[in-house]
Amino acid sequence: MNKQTVALIHYSAPPVVGGVESVLAHHARLMADHGHAVRVLAARGDPWDERVQFIRLPLIDSRHPRVLAVKAELDAGRVPPDFAALSGDIARALRPALDGVELLVAHNVCSLNKNLALTAALQALSRESDSPPLVLWHHDLAWTTPRYRAELHDGYPWDLLRTHWGGVRHVVVSEFRRSELAALLQIPSDSITVVPNGIETANLLKLEARTQALIASMNLAQAEPLLLLPARLTPRKNIELALRVLAALRRRDVPAGRLPATGDVPLGRLYPRAMLVVTGPEGPHNPANAGYKQRLFALRDELRLRGAAHFAAEGGAEGLPDAVVADLFRFADALILPSREEGFGIPLLEAALARLPVFCAGIPPLRDLGGEDATYFSPHADPESVAGLIADRLRGDAAYRFSARVKGGFTWERIYAAHIAPLLLSFPHQAGKAAGGAA
Repeated sequence: MNKQTVALIHYSAPPVVGGVESVLAHHARLMADHGHAVRVLAARGDPWDERVQFIRLPLIDSRHPRVLAVKAELDAGRVPPDFAALSGDIARALRPALDGVELLVAHNVCSLNKNLALTAALQALSRESDSPPLVLWHHDLAWTTPRYRAELHDGYPWDLLRTHWGGVRHVVVSEFRRSELAALLQIPSDSITVVPNGIETANLLKLEARTQALIASMNLAQAEPLLLLPARLTPRKNIELALRVLAALRRRDVPAGRLPATGDVPLGRLYPRAMLVVTGPEGPHNPANAGYKQRLFALRDELRLRGAAHFAAEGGAEGLPDAVVADLFRFADALILPSREEGFGIPLLEAALARLPVFCAGIPPLRDLGGEDATYFSPHADPESVAGLIADRLRGDAAYRFSARVKGGFTWERIYAAHIAPLLLSFPHQAGKAAGGAA
């Protein structure tokens, strides 16, 4: 893959708190993760990642005294004498900061009227033959937002925000913004790229470093759904039924006339990406449990579930720490507990607090805990029938369907792979540009 030197520009950057600042930080991290040289140009903020070069340019701020003085005049409909000088000073500050840059991504600074001198400077630079290609990344649009209308006026420089410059690439964060921008600039909507914003799963769910490593090594982020079985490997836990249910889920046909809930799996298979994680080690008190573990591994191979059925105990005698198991309750999509016998059933309570759907054997202790709020099956049930119960429950669960769509398309890693990496690849590496540092 082409490794490029990419510059991201905005008025401010982390640790300044803001939606665009957060998105910019994720973009910078993802690009650096994939080997690109990344620099961030901003007026406010501080270095936050040793792999990302931070270049402070005071005049590109939205709150610099000169910028605020010019904006006050512009808001009143007057272009002050200092506008051209300020724009020129900004352009002169930008040129050395862009030395060696092969792609410049401007976040919102060509969409809003917070610093129109910066907008004008970027337009002027985009016309220079030695300037890097320019991507205008639009989060908000001043001309389509009522609260900005009193500050906008016909003519230059306000029209910079509603005129297609030519020779630039437009990116927006939603289909709604694409339709707005296409109408505003009077350009075809298919010339505008949509790259949605995303979420950082590990931060949102506060996942331990070991949990993150486990998710990555087992590829659990690709699971749909991910079933959690927090139990030691002993025969009374009936884990072989969970394996057979998983196999049935992965091969179960879609009923005639019904489509998969998330719309992105091949017809004929309902949950071909279903996975199972069994968190516990083998039971410590019965030597026969070692043989049970090996039988489970053999059954997994017989059912062709390698890569789909994961045992924490496979790497050694120990199971997962409590903190990691707690993480998995937040990360998983459902609890499955097919036990033949239990004295109590703590996993049902943990699943309830994590708001996981519960699928468990209908034995008295579990029924006492789950009441009408769990889905039950016989510990001797046909695996296909249990798979049907799970599929029907999840397909009717709006929270699960939404979660599946988010995991499938709105994590930052997915967004990078599906949208940002192809965008970067569409700009060929410019061999003539030295990847030098800023002056």
